[in-house]
Amino acid sequence: MHHIYCPYCEEMREEEEYSYTGEAHIERPKDPASIADEAWGDYLFFRANPRGIHHEMWYHAAGCRRYFNATRDTHSYQIHETYKMGELPAVTAPTKAALVADKAKATPAKTKAKPKTKAKVTPEEQQGDAS
Repeated sequence: MHHIYCPYCEEMREEEEYSYTGEAHIERPKDPASIADEAWGDYLFFRANPRGIHHEMWYHAAGCRRYFNATRDTHSYQIHETYKMGELPAVTAPTKAALVADKAKATPAKTKAKPKTKAKVTPEEQQGDAS
């Protein structure tokens, strides 16, 4: 059983007291009537589903009845932090550019090795070896 820290109650409580309500930090379009149907559908239905660090919104249904955000690793289920609505997370996932840069640093640069060539032997040297 997981225990989740409520930033408003300031207590660890059992997971059953909470409800997951979706991805955190999604901004509602300022004028929904002016955007295309496809963009409105994307806002309503499409969410990120990353493997790794993810910011989620939770509701403390059996406690203070308030919403808060949590940073959770979707691979390990570990909750790294919880924080009040309106606050920014302290734990964030690395960007794709940072991951590529880290991978480049970890991988040594490959250089093309020159193929080994046999030394050219003159006919006189060959005759000298035979004697």
